[in-house]
Amino acid sequence: MDHFCWLFVGVSGSGGNKLSEMGGEKGGKNGKTKRKRPSKELSSGDAPRSKKPEKDEDEAVKMSEKDQKRKASRKVKTVKTETLESEMEDFVSTPGHVTVKAEPDDGDFVAEKKGKKRVRESEPTEATACSTSTVKKRKKMKEEKEEVEAEGQRNEKKKKKRIKEPKPEKSEQPVSSKRKKTKEEIEAAKLLKIKMKEEEEKQRWRWWEEEKYEDGVKWKFLEHKGPYFPPEYLPLPDNVKFYYNGEAVQLSPVAEEAALFFAQMLDHDYTTKDVFRNNFFKDWRKEMSLEERMLITDLNKCDFGEIFRMHQERVQARRNMSKEEKQVIKEANQKIVEDYGFCLLDHHRERIGNFKIEPPGLFRGRGDHPKQGMLKKRLQPEDIIINCSKESNIPQPPAGHKWKEVRHDNTVTWLASWTENVQGSCKYIMLNANSKLKGEKDWEKYEVARRLKGCVEQIRTQYKQDLKSKQMSIRQRAVALYFIDKLALRAGNEKEEGETADTVGCCSLRVEHIALHPQLDGEQNVVEFDFLGKDCIRYYNKVPVTKRVFKNLKIFMNNKQGGDDLFDCLNTSVLNKYLTSLMAGLTAKVFRTYNASITLQEQLKELSTMSDNVPEKLLSYNRANRAVAVLCNHQRAPPKTFEQSMANLQAKIDSRKEQLALAKSELKQAKKELVSGSDSKLQAVVEKKKKTVQRCEEQLLRMEIQATDREENKQISLGTSKLNYLDPRISVAWCKNMEVPLEKIYNKTQRDKFAWAVDMTEMDFFF
Repeated sequence: MDHFCWLFVGVSGSGGNKLSEMGGEKGGKNGKTKRKRPSKELSSGDAPRSKKPEKDEDEAVKMSEKDQKRKASRKVKTVKTETLESEMEDFVSTPGHVTVKAEPDDGDFVAEKKGKKRVRESEPTEATACSTSTVKKRKKMKEEKEEVEAEGQRNEKKKKKRIKEPKPEKSEQPVSSKRKKTKEEIEAAKLLKIKMKEEEEKQRWRWWEEEKYEDGVKWKFLEHKGPYFPPEYLPLPDNVKFYYNGEAVQLSPVAEEAALFFAQMLDHDYTTKDVFRNNFFKDWRKEMSLEERMLITDLNKCDFGEIFRMHQERVQARRNMSKEEKQVIKEANQKIVEDYGFCLLDHHRERIGNFKIEPPGLFRGRGDHPKQGMLKKRLQPEDIIINCSKESNIPQPPAGHKWKEVRHDNTVTWLASWTENVQGSCKYIMLNANSKLKGEKDWEKYEVARRLKGCVEQIRTQYKQDLKSKQMSIRQRAVALYFIDKLALRAGNEKEEGETADTVGCCSLRVEHIALHPQLDGEQNVVEFDFLGKDCIRYYNKVPVTKRVFKNLKIFMNNKQGGDDLFDCLNTSVLNKYLTSLMAGLTAKVFRTYNASITLQEQLKELSTMSDNVPEKLLSYNRANRAVAVLCNHQRAPPKTFEQSMANLQAKIDSRKEQLALAKSELKQAKKELVSGSDSKLQAVVEKKKKTVQRCEEQLLRMEIQATDREENKQISLGTSKLNYLDPRISVAWCKNMEVPLEKIYNKTQRDKFAWAVDMTEMDFFF
């Protein structure tokens, strides 16, 4: 043949899927045919068109190195050899086209021999231009290659989205940055914790070991810095407006602050209640200037939308604070606590409970309080009475202000007091719950309840005799004492009209609060109670009573309407005065404390078993505590997340059961293998499987006990009675006898509160 057009095909990334440049190019000074150098786009695997002269060998080597570098940096997808070979056959057999010399399948294009150069049989003397169809073929193959490359890139992106980081092999697992502690370090940490605890105990003021002051004296030295006042009001930004009847209104600072209080509560149900809205608008108008009162006459025409949105943005901004910003605020608050949160009581540093003055706002109250929505005004130093010792440094009021009064009364326990404007009640700043003054009060309360134990039978005998008295007041007093003693009812305090919701106690019961049933549910002389107690908690109970009490109740209800008082000849002060005559310090509340504590002790004795494990003992304790909570009517609404938390716990229980079943099957298999061949290794495996089964059983038991405890406590509040009505020495002695860690019963705050009981209680304590 006069002219040849060579086609070279590469294999898997060799770059041979391109058609080579074809033919030659005429040129040169002498008009002779001159070979065109291979294109820079040729891969290192492509064969040269002709042998280069020796003088061009260096240049050819350089060009080859450049081609190889370009090829190394370019990612080319493999094109199937079969497809290209078929296209080659089509290309060779096409009539009217330049013939392509067929190459034998001699292994030159096998992957193992990639990069080897083939020797051409002959060299064309003149280049022949490829036809249009050949160019199209090359273009088509180039497009296919580009499409394959694009598809490969898309797949790579998808993989990166699905798998952010490739999962390393087990041998290449990243080592955790947190170094695992050694046994020595763990022991050192435990010793340090014990040492810190001992140091804390050394610094604790053991006031219960000191002699008590004479009656009425609470302290001999008291020094503090006074209360901490909330920051002054900052006006709204210029871009936040209040609108009335569609027009922007610039309010005075005091009126604007009250408007902000209402706007902050727009997402609460309170702002939809007529009582709340009317009370707010009435008090708000008192804060307005004359011009503002003349303009703003209808709350429904007020638009607080921009103020509310600003408040929401501020709340969200606080939530989105960075860790560093929160740390700055935390440090600032800690500085305030260090300055104002402690006092010197008899030269001992004691923590103050509520050292911050309550900021202004809108009163809410419990339940449907008739005064909800009224404005709680901002307190000034001129409203505050300070109490401290004469020889102490008297706290300085804020600049430009002075205290209402400075007292030196060591017969009271408060540090500052004031009268709030909504209900006219006195508010106090007191010491923390774990202080000496609070601890002494608790100790005295439980000691009075213990003294009642010695004379309670005499009191019961007396009020049973009084049930037959000819005087109506004595009969009513006897029935009321019967209810307070047997049902642990609160005595009930006199209230100003409209001060709180319609809550009552024993002495303030009305005829409508009880119903008498001669027979009910197989019981005789049943009294049905239904009324709202403290904190608007409903008290509903059906109680069989003695025949004499039932008869007296009929007499008390005779010729009375539902709203009339059941005990119209009795009130709380009269009852407490009578009880004090029976025993010093005895009040109706002491009966409640006594009955709660004695019930706990009896229930613990009945339910506790020394052979039980710790979770079972704790369940017994909570059940005893629950009996007290039911007696005192300490109820609560079920938590919102109760159902979900129970479902999560049940899922854990089911998972643990599956693990236990698997562990038992593995233990059974290990025992079979041990029987077939006695080996020390097999024996070790069996022991290991036994421990696994035992651990799973213990965990499963603990979870099941926890589920039972949660279900039983769904609507019962155990904390109220534990902190306020149960003598802590009962719990401390029980823990010591039952070998239960005290931390399982009382948390850190509660242990600090009852430090006196923890220190002085022995195993043989009996209430």
